[in-house]
Amino acid sequence: MKPFLRQQLERYPVRLQELDFFLQQPEVVNDMERFRALTREHAEVSEVAGAFQQFKQREADLAQARELLDDADMAEMAREEVAALESELPGLEDDLQKLLLPKDPDDVRNTFLEIRAGTGGDESALFAGDLLRMYTKYAERQRWRVEIVSESEGEVGGYKEVVLRVVGDGVYGKLKFESGGHRVQRVPTTEAQGRIHTSACTVAALPEPDEAQAVQINPADLRIDTFRASGAGGQHINKTDSAVRITHIPTGIVAECQDDRSQHRNKAKALQVLAARIREKERSERAAKEAATRKGLIGSGDRSDRIRTYNFPQGRVTDHRINLTLYKLTFVMEGELDELIEGLLLARKAEQLEELEIGLGAPAA
Repeated sequence: MKPFLRQQLERYPVRLQELDFFLQQPEVVNDMERFRALTREHAEVSEVAGAFQQFKQREADLAQARELLDDADMAEMAREEVAALESELPGLEDDLQKLLLPKDPDDVRNTFLEIRAGTGGDESALFAGDLLRMYTKYAERQRWRVEIVSESEGEVGGYKEVVLRVVGDGVYGKLKFESGGHRVQRVPTTEAQGRIHTSACTVAALPEPDEAQAVQINPADLRIDTFRASGAGGQHINKTDSAVRITHIPTGIVAECQDDRSQHRNKAKALQVLAARIREKERSERAAKEAATRKGLIGSGDRSDRIRTYNFPQGRVTDHRINLTLYKLTFVMEGELDELIEGLLLARKAEQLEELEIGLGAPAA
């Protein structure tokens, strides 16, 4: 094991003792917020400390087995044990490295998924509709719930913009790498001569903030407008100004919601979307600064990054960040995204392991 990695791991048993002490103090037990935070940290630190203890025990077993190699009566048994332990230790070390990788606390959150038509006119709007269907199908496979928060339909179908709320376990952790530019190459139904057109949409995955975070926005910084909802929703929805549009004046960021009959509930959802967009703007600005010193393979998640191409004539989809091409476009458009998403998650873990090795991104135990 590399000295840097061992040095990091040696800190976990020490921190575990500290946490055991803190969690027994009356002032901590009586402070529920601090108690919950320390309890969560205790669970994480305990997992790493336990795995490291197991690794050290196997190291000790290996050293003992090697000593027995010089004993004629025990040599054969010792050789078998040495071989087994030498085979087991690299896997345990890999597991420890993965446990040390920084965790994104937003991974467990629900997600707002924004799909916007880009270059390509009507064809782009139609493709936005196809992406909506693709992500909805994927969510169904994951047993997630999908709600349309707001929508602006295209003139010939599809969407100029549609915002979804995806609810379930670990949604953001799987969808966060979908942010960026999605390019489609195909023959539009309106093309009489069969020429292939290229158009694009942008996707943004935003972790849903807590309601408390949404409420923390200064009301004086908001302009709230109401209007009549459009689109599918029944005739009743068009008779009242139930839809809500909220503008954050300092940043110019806008969010709206029109999926509910209740103006109050629409306002609450729009506030959450707004808070998510403000957080994402701040995150993007931080990522841009970090990119000056290191640029990850997966990218910043900026909408300007072209991340994926869907080529219909050849039946292929290519994720440019990890150079993965699948000739399974039909299945992908039906929501079978697991191979793409797992490839991205593995690539990100490889990046983090590399950063860990050179001393970047090491967690403070």
